[in-house]
Amino acid sequence: MTADAAPDTRDADVERTHLTCTLAETWKTPAGFWGALSTVDHKIIGRRYIFTAFVFLALGGVLAALMRIQLAQPEARLLGPDRYNQIFTMHGANMMFLFAVPVMEAMAVYLVPLMVGTRNIAFPRLNAFSYWIYLAGGALLWIAFALDMGPDVGWFAYVPLSGPQYGAGKRADIWAQMITFTELSALAVAVELVVTIFKQRAPGMTLDRIPVFVWAMLVTSFLVIMAMPAIMVASTSLILDRLVGTHLFNPAEGGDVLLWQHLFWFFGHPEVYIIFLPAAGMVSTMIEPFARRPAFGYLALVMALIATGILSFGLWVHHMFVAGLPRLGESFFTASSMTIAIPAGIQVFCWLATLWDGTLVFKTPLLFIIGFIVTFVIGGLTGVMVASVPFDTQVHDTYFVVAHFHYVLVGGAVFPLLGAIHYWFPKLTGRMMSETLGQWSFWLIFIGFNATFFPMHILGLQGMPRRIYTYQPDLAWHGMNLFVSLSAAVLIAGFLLFFVNALRSARYGEPASDNPWDAPTLEWATASPPPSYNFAMIPVVSGAQPLWNVEGALPVAEGLRTDRRELVVTSLAAAEPQTREASPRHSIWPLWAALATTVMLIWSIFSPWAVVWGSIPIAVTLIGWFWPKGTPEDES
Repeated sequence: MTADAAPDTRDADVERTHLTCTLAETWKTPAGFWGALSTVDHKIIGRRYIFTAFVFLALGGVLAALMRIQLAQPEARLLGPDRYNQIFTMHGANMMFLFAVPVMEAMAVYLVPLMVGTRNIAFPRLNAFSYWIYLAGGALLWIAFALDMGPDVGWFAYVPLSGPQYGAGKRADIWAQMITFTELSALAVAVELVVTIFKQRAPGMTLDRIPVFVWAMLVTSFLVIMAMPAIMVASTSLILDRLVGTHLFNPAEGGDVLLWQHLFWFFGHPEVYIIFLPAAGMVSTMIEPFARRPAFGYLALVMALIATGILSFGLWVHHMFVAGLPRLGESFFTASSMTIAIPAGIQVFCWLATLWDGTLVFKTPLLFIIGFIVTFVIGGLTGVMVASVPFDTQVHDTYFVVAHFHYVLVGGAVFPLLGAIHYWFPKLTGRMMSETLGQWSFWLIFIGFNATFFPMHILGLQGMPRRIYTYQPDLAWHGMNLFVSLSAAVLIAGFLLFFVNALRSARYGEPASDNPWDAPTLEWATASPPPSYNFAMIPVVSGAQPLWNVEGALPVAEGLRTDRRELVVTSLAAAEPQTREASPRHSIWPLWAALATTVMLIWSIFSPWAVVWGSIPIAVTLIGWFWPKGTPEDES
């Protein structure tokens, strides 16, 4: 307990000014280096996640720039074939596993507890552990690349290319173990989010009052829980084949090469929606303050998210149409691939209807929303095209596919994400981003992106295969490739301007009020940035737009203790208060557990005995993690 608080002091018994001081003392992160390592505050960890993910985005962008310089003219010699193989593999693996998925979960780690009106995420120590594991996985990949040991087998690492027959050295093992790191981290965050959303919502936040972004993260978390074990099984099996001598993917010994593709794409296609659904939720949430009205079709938007999540598990085989599968299977997966356009179309219709009937406020986040709708529709249309077996057979592994998935992933996820950074920047930092620089960066990114990737459709139709490090001058590709590379420079300039704007605004930006956009969701009911305890009193929700539904101050719930960290636990459907629950204090043990796990995982690349001996320090750190520390929370 704190020095100023008597035992069992409740928030309703304390005067407001004294209450905030007492809560700040109870929920604060200790000062100094040790405090920074041991914090379990979801806002601090969320900001670290976001910053780290954007560092990986910048590194991946450097690799993309190198590839575009290499391909700008025929028979270029900037990069040799071996280095080029490493670079396109690093670019894909980095963007998918170290940026796209983690950054969406990072936004949720920061925002979901605020949006549902609670004081911390569920399992906060697991949250701290997940960040350290994610950081270790990213460091493993990039240190290996710096040592010329970067993976060179493509971001989906098909066997037998990545198997022991052809993948000499440890490059494929680095890729496989990086997967283990990042998926372990993602699974931990997914579990935290599901519990937070189901059991820690503010009283009154019934299922039909949950913000659409929170719904999107709930569906995404279930996708992570169901899809990612498949890739962890696949990567572990690959390491077993390479290290122990099993033959799970070796047909000569009874294994199956196609098993790898099934396992990978059973995860890989839902992963597209693991990236897209949070972005769709961001758009549905951000669009309200800039249209000055509630989003059109709340129920339709939520049902479309759920339908997309379910259908995403029925599409994976459309990545394998050229693998020689039965015709009946091809027909089924063609139909299911086209079916998923229906919920996507419903969401686009709802966003357009919201804009049509709204009073638009053309700020930078709205520009990114409109840019998202344009680019995502183009990516969706080409997705329907490659769902057709005859067409996919013609363009498989060409630049048409490169153009398609960049339209889906960058258009469908990065555009909303950049809008979301502008939108929630006040809540992240307490300052506003520059509107002028924001609009300049949007136009540079929008024009640069479309000028870079739309011509790749044509290159693909002209037969240019992906993943080639150079091409002959007598082929008709060099003019288009030069245009694409010059356009990429515009795209890069847009991203540089975005980074400059973010870094400059974090230090010198205009101070933000609590709710600078007059937005309706709960995160705007507290200060910018929020205090360590998020809310002095837990808000009570009476509508889907709580800050628009109530004039004046929100009603609040009373009864939490101030001398220890407590949360309100509510029922799953009606969000009725059920009990008070303690939230763990800061601890250094998640970091020690992450370090022990890191040592074991990296060691296991070289020796299977690492799993045995490496488990001992992990067990020790877990015992330290859960051992009672005599804090007030342990006594609850």
